[in-house]
Amino acid sequence: MSPVPALDTLETDRLVLRPRRVDEAGIYRQLWTERDPRVPPHRRIDPEGRPTVEDVAAQVRAERAAPGPGILAVERKEAADVIGYCGVVFHGSGSPDEPELAYELLREAQGRGYATEAGRAVVTWVGEAGYPRLWATVWAWNVASRRVLEKLGFRETGSVEPDACHGDNLLTVREF
Repeated sequence: MSPVPALDTLETDRLVLRPRRVDEAGIYRQLWTERDPRVPPHRRIDPEGRPTVEDVAAQVRAERAAPGPGILAVERKEAADVIGYCGVVFHGSGSPDEPELAYELLREAQGRGYATEAGRAVVTWVGEAGYPRLWATVWAWNVASRRVLEKLGFRETGSVEPDACHGDNLLTVREF
C-alpha cells in the first residue's frame, strides 16, 4: 500500500479531532498520571517523574514531523478543551503495513461516548484511506475500552499476550 497522508482534522457532532500541539503537553502528561496501576510501568510516570511535560512536548514535536496518519487531539467543540487523543499508529501489534487504533481520554471525559465518537471518525477515515483492516490492543480488564472497540466493529482475534502481573493484552481487528 502506498503511503497515506497525515490525518488532519476530523469533525463529529461534539468533537474536533486535529493535530496535537506542543503547548498541550501538560494535558497529555496528565493522561500518564491517571493510568490504571495495572498498566505496565513503561506506560506510567516513573519514580523520577518521567515523562515530564518537556518529554511529552518532545514526543508531540517528533510525531508532528513524522510522515503518516498519526495521533490527533480530541477537543470538545462546545468547551474548546482537549480531553485526550485518538488516531492511528503503525508500530503496534497488528500487521506492520496496517494501522492500529490508539485512543485515551482524561478520566473526567470518560463514560460520555467521546471515545466511541472519536474512534468512529478515525475508523471511517481508515476505511476511506483504503486499508483492509484496523487493529487495536486492549487489556482484558479494561471493560470500558473493550465495549468501545465492540461498538466500533472490532472483534477479538483470540491472540492474547499473557501477563501474570498486568493482565492479558488482547488483539482485536476490524475489517473493511
